Amino acid sequence: MRRTLSLIVALLVLTVASAQSLTFWTTEEQPERMAVQEQIAADFEAATGISVDVVPVTESQLSERMTAAFAAGDLPDVVFHPVNYSLGWAEAGILDTAAATEVIDDLGRATFGSGALDLVAFGDETAAVPMDGWTQLLLYRADLFEEQGLEPPTSYEAIRAAIDALHDPPNMYGFVAATDPSQDYFMQVFEHFALANGVELVDEAGDITLDTPAMRETLDFYQALADASPPGNLYWLQSRELYQDGSAAMIVWSPFILTSLVGLRDAVPVTVDADQYSGWLAENTGFVTNIAGPSNPDGAGWAQISYAGITVDADIDAAQEFVKYLVSDGYLDWLSMAAHAKFPVRRGTMEQPNLYTEGWSQLEIGVDRFQPMTDFFSADVIDAMVEGLETGSRWGFAKGEGALVGRLYGTRIMSEIVRDFLDGARTVDETAETLQQRVNALR
Repeated sequence: MRRTLSLIVALLVLTVASAQSLTFWTTEEQPERMAVQEQIAADFEAATGISVDVVPVTESQLSERMTAAFAAGDLPDVVFHPVNYSLGWAEAGILDTAAATEVIDDLGRATFGSGALDLVAFGDETAAVPMDGWTQLLLYRADLFEEQGLEPPTSYEAIRAAIDALHDPPNMYGFVAATDPSQDYFMQVFEHFALANGVELVDEAGDITLDTPAMRETLDFYQALADASPPGNLYWLQSRELYQDGSAAMIVWSPFILTSLVGLRDAVPVTVDADQYSGWLAENTGFVTNIAGPSNPDGAGWAQISYAGITVDADIDAAQEFVKYLVSDGYLDWLSMAAHAKFPVRRGTMEQPNLYTEGWSQLEIGVDRFQPMTDFFSADVIDAMVEGLETGSRWGFAKGEGALVGRLYGTRIMSEIVRDFLDGARTVDETAETLQQRVNALR
C-alpha cells in the first residue's frame, strides 16, 4: 500500500512538473478587458493543455518592468505592447525575432497587413507579431461633397478643392486643423500629412531629412488647413465638437470618435442629429485613411499598431502556439474588447482571406449602448477604415529611430516650430531649416 501511494505521488509530481504554463503580460488592464483575456487563456488551455497566467501591466511602466525582468532573467513568455517598443527590444536582445517570424510565416505572411509588418522589420526577420491597431481617419461630409461634385479628399489637391468649395465661416469651416502645440494630436495630424507627401524623418543612411522640398510643400499645405480652421489653439476636442455640430467639412480623428458619431456615447452628443435623426451624420460621413501629396502619389496612412512579442526567456514552442491562437481562434474575442479601436491587422487565413475583417465588422461598438458596426456603416466604408493598416506608416520606427520619435512627441519641439510658422514667425524655408537643425540636436 505504501509503495502504491508513493508511486501515485511520484506520478502526480511528474505530471505537474511536465505541465506547460506561460506568462502573458498585457497593457489591456481594464477589468472588462482582463475578463476577456482570461477567457481566451482558459479556452486556449482547454484546447492545448497549456495554461496562461495573464498579468496586467500599466503601459507607462512597461518599458521599465521589461528592462528589470530582462536583467533578472525573468521575462514573460509573451508581451502585448505598442509599436514604439518592438524594435528597441529586438535590438536589446529581449525579443526572439526568429520565433515571431516563424509564427507569421506559418500563418501566412500575406494574411497580415504589410504596413504592420514593415513597421517592425528587423533585418530579414520581423520583431513581433501584429495583433491589432487603428489608423487615423480623415472624416468628411460625404453629402456636401456629393452636392458640390467634389472628389473624396484623398489628396492634397482634393482637400484644397473641397476647402475652396465648402469653407464658409462661421457656418461651415473647410477644415479643423490641429494647431495646439501642447497636444500630441498636433504631432499626429502633422506627421500624417507629412507622410502623405513622402516626408521621412530619416533617410536610408540614417540622416535627418526634414529640410526638403517635400517638407516645404507639407508646410504650405498645412498652412492652408490652418487658414480654413477657426482661430485659436485647436486640438481633438474642438475638431470633434465642430464636426458633430455640423460646422466642419473635414477633420482628422482616431476611430475612437466612432462611438459618439453613431450616437452610442451620451456624454458626447452629435448635436447636428437633433435636427435630423440619430445616426444622420454617421450616414453622411465618408472616411479616408490613405492621403497622397504631390511628392508622393501613392500616399500614406498613419497607424498605431500593437504587437505580441515572444521573449528570449520564453518556452518557445508553447509561446508560439499561444500567439498563433491569439490571431486565429481567439482573434475575434481579442478584437471584441474594443472593436472601434482594435482594427484587425490580420484580415483572415490563407483559405478564407477576409474571415477576420468580416467577423470584426459584426462586432458591437459603443459606450452607453452597443450595436454592430454594420448597423451604421456599409461594407465599403468599413473596408476603407481598415485599409490604412495595409499602408499605415510612422516616422522612424522602421529605421530604428523610435526613441527619437518619442523625444519629438515629448519635447513638442516640432509642434512649436510648426506653430511659429503658422503664426508667421518664420518663412517656410526658415521653418524647414530650423526643423532640420533642432531635430538633429535631439539625437
